Amino acid sequence: MSLDKKIYKKLLEVPKGKITTYGELAKAVGLKNGQRAVGKIMNKNPYPVIIPCHRVIKSDGKIGGYAYGEEIKSNMLSKEGIKIQNGKILDFENSIYRF
Repeated sequence: MSLDKKIYKKLLEVPKGKITTYGELAKAVGLKNGQRAVGKIMNKNPYPVIIPCHRVIKSDGKIGGYAYGEEIKSNMLSKEGIKIQNGKILDFENSIYRF
């Protein structure tokens, strides 16, 4: 299985109302320091409605980029119950999903 498919498959485990980080996702598929690789793969997600790449954020709690814009990413996360203020996840520790 290709790396992008491994990452997309692992990301499907993150439930609605939770987030994970690029680093957590990288570790979950066996990549050490693979945050950037995960970010590039998320940017090319061919199925953003099915594979919830909007649930992947930066390790500092900031929402990070999104192929369709940060405002759309924020709106999607908010609709799933994630509280965001000034581009940062509130209650980060209780919102994060760890594999």
